[in-house]
Order: sequence, then C-alpha cells, then structure tokens
Amino acid sequence: SYYLKESRGSRRWLLFLEGGWYCFNRENCDTRFDTMRRLMSSKQWPVTRVGTGILSSQPEENPHWWNANMVFIPYCSSDVWSGASSKSEKSEYAFMGALIIQEVIKELVGKGLSTAKVLLLAGSSAGGTGVLLNVDRVAEQLEEMGYQGIQVRGLADSGWFLDNKQYRRTDCIDTITCAPTEAIKRGIRYWNGIVPERCKLQFKEGEEWNCFFGYKIYPTLRCPVFIVQWLFDEAQLTVDNVHLTGQPVQEGQWLYIQNLGRELRNTLKDVTASFAPACLSHEIITHNHWTDIQVKGTSLPRALHCWDRSLHESNKNGKTPLKGCPIHLIDSCPWPHCNPSCPTIRDQFTGQEMNVIQFLMHMGFDVQKMAQQQGLEPSKLLGMLSSGN
Repeated sequence: SYYLKESRGSRRWLLFLEGGWYCFNRENCDTRFDTMRRLMSSKQWPVTRVGTGILSSQPEENPHWWNANMVFIPYCSSDVWSGASSKSEKSEYAFMGALIIQEVIKELVGKGLSTAKVLLLAGSSAGGTGVLLNVDRVAEQLEEMGYQGIQVRGLADSGWFLDNKQYRRTDCIDTITCAPTEAIKRGIRYWNGIVPERCKLQFKEGEEWNCFFGYKIYPTLRCPVFIVQWLFDEAQLTVDNVHLTGQPVQEGQWLYIQNLGRELRNTLKDVTASFAPACLSHEIITHNHWTDIQVKGTSLPRALHCWDRSLHESNKNGKTPLKGCPIHLIDSCPWPHCNPSCPTIRDQFTGQEMNVIQFLMHMGFDVQKMAQQQGLEPSKLLGMLSSGN
C-alpha cells in the first residue's frame, strides 16, 4: 500500500520510504508482530496521512519541494527495503521490501510518473539505507520501461551507519543489542535480501552484507545521492551500546562518542552532497523543524535546493559547484550539540528541555578537564559552548 498526493502542475516526484529498524529471525519478528503491528502489516493503517517536513505541501514548511507529487510508502517489510522472498515453508513471514518499491513504481507510471522530469527517492533511518540499496534499481527499472528521460536521485536521511566496534560487546539477542554487522548478516539470509549488482561485485560471495553500510555502497552508485546524517546518531549509539539515560557518561563513553563523530566525518569526506550536523538525534527530513537546523550557516532545504541546481547546471555544462550555494556541509566541532541550531534536547526522565551546558553537565562532562585537553581557560570554553562555536 502507499499514499499519494498528486500535484498535476509539477513534473517532480518525491517517493518516501518509511523507516523503523528491522527484525532478523523468527523470535524477534514475532515480537515485532506483537508489539509493532503497523510495521508488519497494512491492516491498521489510516486511510489518509498528513505530510510533514519535506512531504508537506506548505511552502513555509517545505520551501523547495512543497509543490511536488508526494508518495509515502509505509514500511511493512522489516527488511531494510531489501527483501525479495515470499512466505515459505521455512518462514512464516514474507520479506518483499525491494519488490514493494518496484510495484509502486509500476503503478505510478500510469498516474503521471511517466511524464516526470525528476524522481527523488528519499527515506529516513532504515528507509535511508533503503534509498542506497534501491536508487540505482529504480533508475534501471524506469529505463527498461522506456522512460530514459526521468532523472532519478536519492536522499538518504539517518541511514548511513558504521559497522564499527561496539562500546561494550554484547551477544546478538535482539534488534537493539545486536552489533550492526551481525544483525545485517543474519537479516540478509533471513530476508533473502538483495543488493545492487555493482556493489555485490566488490565483495566475495557471502559478504553482500557490506552493501548495507553507506560508505561501502556509495562509491558504487550511479545515481546522485544526497546524504543527511547526524554525526552522533542515536540509533548508531544504541546499537553500539552507548545509552545516554540518567547516569553521567563515563570518560570511556565520552571518548567513544567523540571518536564516533570523527569516524563518521571521515566516511563523508568524499561524499559530494552531504549535510552532517554535530547533534545527537535521529531522522530529520519529515520533521516540521527540519528547516531550523543549519551547518555553517546553511539550512538543509537550502542545501538541497543548491544540490538540485548543481545537478541541473552540470547537466548543461559540467560546471564547478555554484558560488555561494554549498552542498558539502559537515560540522567540524567535536562533541554532541556543539552546533547551536541542533534540535532541543530533553531529559529522558523529566521531559525538561536542556541547553548545551546543562546537557553536557547531565552527561557528566567535566568542564575543567575538557578545557585542559583543548588548551583553554574553563570560562572561555563555557563561553564557546553557550554560543555554540
């Protein structure tokens, strides 16, 4: 099933893949079916939905895409949009994420997609990873159907995960504690998951799981893709076993968190179009405050607009990036929420909003020690933190 908002005056189409983790064996799929039915079945889905963020039709909330044809594809396949297996003797569940996307495309062609100029395949979290896994396949599908003129692009939000070492190693028991690599290795077998051919060829047989990690699949993609990724992604920290609740953070965790930001920043250095704020958060493009976040003075809608323009211009004459219109935006400050435009943080127990200094103190941040490490006076460091430099 999918939701469609037609905009007949527009030749731009935005297809959005919903996120929501995954399950990778009979036990945790059964649990997911009992506790999160809407992510396993379409039975209880509402008849209509209201689009927010980049899916909003209000220009104030969505300055550059408000007028596009919008398609929201809910996530009921639990397979990071990669599965191509029907229900079998072996499994009570069908995993058809990749096939769902193909079928929606087929159906939309009869609803106006055939005259599209641009198709932007977007997604958040597991849907963001789904964009990386499916964007080239969508382009190939449209070409095979005879629609070579449609420019297919991707927008992956909070789906660029690292296959890094966990802060504390745990056995792979459920979705939350399982190390990212182990979960995907098990999942890809359970779902009969498929990955793009060009990425598959980079790895030995049985190593296709590598293609679920952004920095490994990105260099193999043909379609242009814009990567939006918090440097301190909450879902990444969760699977890495860093839990920021209640207790002050120990020094080892603090160093681990900072290192995560550094590692992530490194994987994005060759990504042409990226927006990576130094915030602790997860998902952004469908939130109504998505216009507020800035990196180096540029908001995300503005960066996407610049990217659109750069693709349009380069089609004409392969020009260098547009002056004053940046598309490679990555924060360089070293810890969570050192960017003053980050979303508000709430104390997970009291629900109270916190400013950056309260948040850092709450995390057991030692101002004296940190100032020493950075070679600064404590008061100067506090001043920098509160102004967000």
